[in-house]
Amino acid sequence: MEAGQTGPEHVISREQVWMVTAGVLDVTCDGRTEKISAGQTFVLPPDVLRQVHAPRATEAHVAMRADGVASVPGTEGTRILPWAQ
Repeated sequence: MEAGQTGPEHVISREQVWMVTAGVLDVTCDGRTEKISAGQTFVLPPDVLRQVHAPRATEAHVAMRADGVASVPGTEGTRILPWAQ
């Protein structure tokens, strides 16, 4: 993620495991925000509102089952995650 970039609030249908390899992320999940730094790993549960912010340029590896979909509050339907196919 680019420095200052914030992803949308969204829900993913599958558990995700994130490993931050460079930089830092502010991750809000179910109303709680944690700062995750390079070298740390965190798990985001399925079907919980989340948002990820990169205060500086950050790289992370994300693993999940390939059949997960995303939904964004206030929009209809779900979205396939092309990077997870």
